[in-house]
Amino acid sequence: MHSKFIVPVVVAVLVGVRLYLRMRRSFGRQSVQPRRMTVRISIFAVLVGLLALLTRGDALAIAALLGGGACGAALGYLGLRHTRFEATAEGRFYTPHTYIGLSVTVLFIARLGYDFLILYHGALPVTASGPAALPPESPLTLAISAAFIAYYLAYYTGVLLKSRQPASADAVLIPSEPRG
Repeated sequence: MHSKFIVPVVVAVLVGVRLYLRMRRSFGRQSVQPRRMTVRISIFAVLVGLLALLTRGDALAIAALLGGGACGAALGYLGLRHTRFEATAEGRFYTPHTYIGLSVTVLFIARLGYDFLILYHGALPVTASGPAALPPESPLTLAISAAFIAYYLAYYTGVLLKSRQPASADAVLIPSEPRG
């Protein structure tokens, strides 16, 4: 294998594994793990800061970042409203709405794949004012990335907050079944 291909293949495999694990969390009942959620929330908060640094004061990039973030946060709230919470003797669980989280993740993966292909082949689209911005700085990439990050930031924050509340009418209380 040529050395030019080793780094992209390794990066693609690592990103692929990470995205597979993320998508797996979009299906079925999940246990509420406050420490892991707090770490995820912190990571997504740092990513918001990094995206803000990419804008470098460009008005179009800032607008894309804010617009994507607002859409992602709204989808996170919508996803949280459709999430089912359960309290059992084994702990607290939540079942996410499959299609909302999956749609946001697939859109993000598709855009990353497109950007990767453009960078790999060195073919930047040409606009009337010259070559377009590199994909990490393009407004569409910023908007989709901001939507992805804001969705999970809002969603995990909501799940964490709801899981700390005492069981209420929207939580399903399931008695523990004796094992034996």
